[in-house]
Amino acid sequence: MAGKSYPMIEDKAQMIAHLAAGSKLKADWRIGTEHEKIGYNLESLKPLAYDGDTGILAMLEGLQKFDWEPVVENGYLIALTRDGASVSLEPGGQFELSGAPLESIHQTCGEVSRHLREVKEVADEIGAGFLSLGFRPDTKLDDVPIMPKGRYKIMRAYMPKVGSLGREMMFRTCTVQTNLDFSSEADMVKKMRVSLALQPLATALFANSPFTDGKLNGYKSYRSRIWLDTDAARTGMLPFAFEDGFGFEQYVDYALDVPMYFVHRGEDYLDASGLSFRDFLDGNLSTLPGEKPHMGDFEDHISTIFPEVRLKQFLEMRGADTGPWNQLCAMPAFWVGLLYDQVALDAAWDWVKDWSEEERDQMRNDVPKYGLQTKFRNQTLQDLVKIALGLSRTGLKARQQFNGHGELETIFLNDLDQMAESGKSNADILIEKYNGEWDGDILRAYQDCIY
Repeated sequence: MAGKSYPMIEDKAQMIAHLAAGSKLKADWRIGTEHEKIGYNLESLKPLAYDGDTGILAMLEGLQKFDWEPVVENGYLIALTRDGASVSLEPGGQFELSGAPLESIHQTCGEVSRHLREVKEVADEIGAGFLSLGFRPDTKLDDVPIMPKGRYKIMRAYMPKVGSLGREMMFRTCTVQTNLDFSSEADMVKKMRVSLALQPLATALFANSPFTDGKLNGYKSYRSRIWLDTDAARTGMLPFAFEDGFGFEQYVDYALDVPMYFVHRGEDYLDASGLSFRDFLDGNLSTLPGEKPHMGDFEDHISTIFPEVRLKQFLEMRGADTGPWNQLCAMPAFWVGLLYDQVALDAAWDWVKDWSEEERDQMRNDVPKYGLQTKFRNQTLQDLVKIALGLSRTGLKARQQFNGHGELETIFLNDLDQMAESGKSNADILIEKYNGEWDGDILRAYQDCIY
């Protein structure tokens, strides 16, 4: 991989050590927030192509006035970097901020707000807008432009072989994620288990994709539904994470059995779709006969695994639809409160540890359709999110992170508290609008859901 030297991988122990190297002292834990948004032409309401006066390239070029540095692949400007953060493109032109690792929700919220102000300024100049929805509301799959990134061509060809909705995931979905640290293998395990068990609660709270092809689709989070039929080999709730003995080695074993997508050499992506990383370790990859992988190849490979919670040298929470400006700050706050305070984390684990694999899977399968009304035992997720928000609030209070107005990070949970109280997520409110004041006119989404 250009610009960086990676050690060759001789045995599995190196990959286990690579994940374990993510362990950090609590004082060094950070928060990373990622979010995507759907771009469109303000005049035509069509998705942004890469080229043109109102296009993705124009957005990337315009943002450089804010000291973003360009990243070029095969002659195409595909990303920007600044101070540990990046702006990058998803396959269908979804515009993503991958935030820098920051110390508090106040800081990460400031970063998100700065980014959205910059995006809005450039978008206004070129006649573009961005939607805060988890799925394109009316654009059909075949009408979404494809971005010029090598890996996406390989993924696009492979997806229909392993699931019926993989291309939908690539080209029409939008998410918000948060990336969080761990202190040790045991800490990673507890955080992985708690966040896997509670990921459907985040899906319910942040559900925001009730429209497909211009009409209601029958789901609260259609984005989440899509992941159920994308690629079973690389998605899901990771039941093995709850088995005795789970740790870094077991995750590496899982990752090695997930089929590959590509190998990155220089600026080229070599098609390795469906092939085995274990064969690569043995020098038997047909794409690169006789060649063995380096650690950059392993990093690339684990970035193409898409479970509800993903382990790299940190943990990624992957269950939420993207949402309105203020709720982009609520999502990391929810997880930081649960996972970054030991009292809250221990209480959360005591709460979820007797949930069975069948119960966790049922909740995951039901939540795209029913959202906060999903049933669990003799309750609904509306009841469960109240408990989770109480634990998160306790954890955030314990952190004692104040902003310049003397407010704690708990302020970012206020919107979620209202959802838990009312039982209405963004999706529920949008469904009511569509059936009420919008009178079935999906174009109203471009007025009511713009950043």
